[in-house]
Amino acid sequence: MADTQHEEHDAEGNSIAAWTAVIIMLVAFAVGTAAFCFDLPVVVWIAAGFEVIGLIVGQILKRMGYGVGGHRYVPKAHS
Repeated sequence: MADTQHEEHDAEGNSIAAWTAVIIMLVAFAVGTAAFCFDLPVVVWIAAGFEVIGLIVGQILKRMGYGVGGHRYVPKAHS
């Protein structure tokens, strides 16, 4: 019978590439939301552009080896 308390998981996207992309997109989303509330359409569109930039940065870092399974990826030990 499998022990459900101690399941083995892959890294599930826990990498420098993933975290960098998520942080860029999270900040862009927050700024875009605030700009939308204050009726600043130019800032909303700039924030939308940064959402796309976040995706591109994540892909670039992944191709550089910082994604899960990349040659520069160092898995963290879970406690």
